[in-house]
Amino acid sequence: MPPLIEQSFTKALFHGVIAEDMIFPYPEMTSEERQSTSIILDSVRRFFAANVDSAKIDRDHEIPKAVLDGLRSLGLFGLQIPTEYGGIGLSTAAYARVMQEIGGMDASIAVTLGAHQSIGYKSLLLFGTHEQKRRYLPQLATGESVAAFALTEPSAGSDAAAIKTRAEAVDGGAAYVLNGSKIWITNGGFADVFTLFARTSALEEGSKPKITAFLVERGMGVTNGPNEHKLGIRGSSTTELFLENVRVPRENVVGDVGKGFKVAMEVLNSGRLGLASGCVGVCKTLLRLAIARVEERRAFGRNIGDFGLIKDKIARMLAETYALESMTYLTAGLVDSKIADYSMESAICKVKGSETLWSVVNDTLQIAAGIGYMQDYPYERILRDSRVNLIFEGTNDILRCFIALSGMAAPGKALAEVVKAMREPIKGFGLLSDFALRKARAALGRERMTRVHPLLGREAVIFEEYVSELAVQAENVLRKHGRDIAEMQFTQLRIADMVMDLFAVAACLTRTTRAIERRGEDGARREIDLCSLYLNMAHKRLRQNVSDFARNDDELRKAIAGRAYIDGAYPFDVL
Repeated sequence: MPPLIEQSFTKALFHGVIAEDMIFPYPEMTSEERQSTSIILDSVRRFFAANVDSAKIDRDHEIPKAVLDGLRSLGLFGLQIPTEYGGIGLSTAAYARVMQEIGGMDASIAVTLGAHQSIGYKSLLLFGTHEQKRRYLPQLATGESVAAFALTEPSAGSDAAAIKTRAEAVDGGAAYVLNGSKIWITNGGFADVFTLFARTSALEEGSKPKITAFLVERGMGVTNGPNEHKLGIRGSSTTELFLENVRVPRENVVGDVGKGFKVAMEVLNSGRLGLASGCVGVCKTLLRLAIARVEERRAFGRNIGDFGLIKDKIARMLAETYALESMTYLTAGLVDSKIADYSMESAICKVKGSETLWSVVNDTLQIAAGIGYMQDYPYERILRDSRVNLIFEGTNDILRCFIALSGMAAPGKALAEVVKAMREPIKGFGLLSDFALRKARAALGRERMTRVHPLLGREAVIFEEYVSELAVQAENVLRKHGRDIAEMQFTQLRIADMVMDLFAVAACLTRTTRAIERRGEDGARREIDLCSLYLNMAHKRLRQNVSDFARNDDELRKAIAGRAYIDGAYPFDVL
């Protein structure tokens, strides 16, 4: 792999490189971890069946204290905390599997537990000192203390750099005094410890912000507003936080002073996998509901499951869920293998997870028909609960921009260095030679996959073709737009959608290859079929995106929107 390519499977795709060794063989838990995770799942299922009434939680806008105490007794507040600090110490894959199960049973509980550990105390695991871990993790592991993640502000949502909460150093730097507010903080009404971000430099136009992460205890003076009334996940606590002269000791800084943005991004990179795995769980719940409904609902003298349009929905839901599950646990395996950079993969899982779930819940409600709209049935509650995932932990729009720009960063740097080398050809001879060699290799043919099972040969060839196409299109748009690519969001959308589909297909290929190798063609027939169907659906989108780079109506769309902004409303009336 050329030195300019980071050790990331998806980022390598932007260079036309298929880093097979990173994804083959498809990762799996050890037998010991599978067994211990199965024991946890059995306990979770029994507890939820006996104690959790999701409809009541939704109606009351509250998770009962007895349920929270039960979750504590099961150890569900400390799933990833190392055993030395009193937690269970699950791997990323095992944690994702448990969150998948909980997400499939109750979204409010999943969000509460996820906010606590996927992002709430994650900064401690990633950046905390031994003393910070020793002081906080044992109580967080038992649920005696609950954590929350406090980044968003009224004027700073996706643009985290715009936060205004201030942290002023006092007593010669021995402490900080925090003033400001945060909004939409999950667990905000009862959390004891907040990973909270504040500005430690002036907000000056054109200057790089210096943001610092702090561990702030409620007892230091944090107050909160009332629980927000929400469309879904109504049992979770979502509040505003207020900080008025809250004094925080210097030893509660997480990471380095002024490096809080890195802490926030790393926490969110990790937390997005928990969200994606929860989406997998809800998709599986919906499939059970949809299949049961097509078996019981009759029209024109037969079960509606006999009709082609219903079969189309069920097949699509299965294929999309298979792809989502495959990419989520492939990424979890990459994290557990200690790969340094999984930021793009986790962002892809979050976007794909939330959009797959939204598609599946919509199809399930359509299959349910009239009862799907009624509060006596679970469909409408699941639909309401599912919508927030497209907004949580980075909106899908922002994450698409991140995926595209992050992926094009290294190719863009390479092109810039080549241009510079062309001005100084003697000094840049080596770089120009490497660039020429890569171009020559590309001209001779696209990169091939060698570890995909031969039964998936057709799918592998299509994947190879569009990996090459992605690299070509990325280079073309970089040459065309240069630094202005940061403003070309229609182009970013196409690039992001291409790489998301390619990662999903790659995950299906490696997982299905493992299934064939383990059980043979007949034994893996269903995985083969789902892999092929997902590839067919992705192929249509990839082909369309490539076509749209050259022929599109981007400027027309911009013009229409611009005129609407002037009008302030829809401009026509039939009167």
